[in-house]
Order: sequence, then structure tokens, then C-alpha cells
Amino acid sequence: MSEQTLPSYGGQAVIEGVMMRGAKSVAIAMRAPNDEIVLHTEPLGPIYQSKWSKVPFLRGLVMLWDAMALGTRALTISANTQGDEDEKIEGPMLYVTLGISLTFAILLFFLTPATAGHYLGKWLNIQSPWLVNLIEGVLRIIILVAYIWLISRMEDIQRVFGYHGAEHKVINAFEAGAELTPEVVQTYSLEHPRCGTAFLLTVMVFSVIIFTLLGPIDSIWMKLLSRIVLVPVVAGISYEYIRWTARHLDSPFVQAIIKPNLALQHLTTNPPDLKMLEVSIASFNAMRAQEDAAEISVM
Repeated sequence: MSEQTLPSYGGQAVIEGVMMRGAKSVAIAMRAPNDEIVLHTEPLGPIYQSKWSKVPFLRGLVMLWDAMALGTRALTISANTQGDEDEKIEGPMLYVTLGISLTFAILLFFLTPATAGHYLGKWLNIQSPWLVNLIEGVLRIIILVAYIWLISRMEDIQRVFGYHGAEHKVINAFEAGAELTPEVVQTYSLEHPRCGTAFLLTVMVFSVIIFTLLGPIDSIWMKLLSRIVLVPVVAGISYEYIRWTARHLDSPFVQAIIKPNLALQHLTTNPPDLKMLEVSIASFNAMRAQEDAAEISVM
């Protein structure tokens, strides 16, 4: 199978496990407290096969929203695997968790730097609105990197980042046509160009460009509203950029411009041990088995 015809599989680290997503199904493998690997598989929602998922720019919003919902659900399933029955998160609480996460992200990464940049510009008596917007963008990137660095110091998060590294290594090994055993997969890179961390940094960079080009907005409330309204626009453009760079990795120019994205991944991935890789491989194989079964069923 050539590199051009390889499926674009993706994944996500969860609590003591890895989620792997294919074109039609998703699998989650988790290391339970008794040290056994627990598998959960299910078909993906129809949104992945809808016409909206194929429209440029719009597909970025569709996939981003569904990925958030799917990611939250995967984290919940993994947390429930580790906890007692009376500690499980499900039903309405799952959607509350998703809403809180989305609100927190918009507040921290969009509204906080917009507010800080606005009043910092007034305090420094900066007359150029474009410079004020640029300062806001720089603050946004600093907040993102600082946030990732801070949470990476937490012991529990370090294990999650280890599983994140395991997810990258398995997909890299698969795309290289290697045998999927822990010992072989261990030799592959922690970096991957389609990583969610790369998408986050890309969103921040494009927000700098787009919000700077907006020019003067004197009212702080109108400025904050514009940041919220334009989040889908920034996300849609960023998604297309990630897709484009992933398709042109042989280009020296693309290799150069994605270096910051790859560098940031070193904050969100840790070298996994063989047991983590075993879990990641189990998730990938379960997902592939579901994909193959789905193909057979439509023949």
C-alpha cells in the first residue's frame, strides 16, 4: 500500500489507555486496575460520512466538534474503567463536562489574551490597533505553551502523555509498514504531523493573523464577541492547513514550516514503556478489525 493510499488514522490518549479512530469506527484500549487490557469499540456517528465532512473549511468545524464530543466520551469511558461504580460519569454529567471544557478553553485561550492585550495597549498608550492585536496574539501563544508546560508537570498527566507518545509511535509504525509489536514500535518517532497539539498551535497562529487583520475595535465587548464568533473560522482554516501539510510532507518547505508544531509535541508526549505500547497496539488492532468488518458488511 503506498503512502498516498494509507488511511488517515488518528487517536488520542486517555486515562491509562489510547483511543484509535478510523473512518467508520473507534476503539479504546485501557489498562484496568487488575492489569488486564479492556477494549471498547463502537461505530462512528454518521457525521463522519456526511456530505458536510467533505466540504472544505466546513469539514473542519464538523470534525472538530465531533472530535471534542468523541474525545470527552473516550476520556469518560477510561475514567469509568479506573473508578468504582458509584464514581462513574455518564448521562447529563458527560455533556456538562463537555460544556465546561469548551467554555474554559474559549475563556483561557481567546477571551483572556484579548482582554489582556486590549488593556495592555491602553496602559502602554499604543496607538496602532494592529500592534495591539498582534500583542494579543503573542499573549495567546504564550498562554497555550505555558498551560501545556504546567500541566505536563503533573504526575497523572505525565502518564497520559506517555500514552500519547504510544499512540503516535503506533501510527508512525503502521504508516511505515512495520510490524506492530511493542519492541518494533518503540523505535519510531514521538512526533506526528496530524497531532492535536499541532492543530492547537496552528489555531493560535492563524488567530494572530486573522485577528490582527481585523484592525481597530475600540469596544472591549465587541472585541470579545468577535473572538468568539471567529473561533469557527480560525478552526476551519487551521484544519485545512493541517490537511495540506500532511499531504506534502516530502516538501522541504513544508518540513520547515511544521517544525514548531512538531517541537510543541515534545511537551505533550513522553516516551512510553512497552506496556503502554501494548495497550496502544491493542487499540489500533481492535479499530482495524472493526473497519475490516464494516467493509465486509457493505459488500
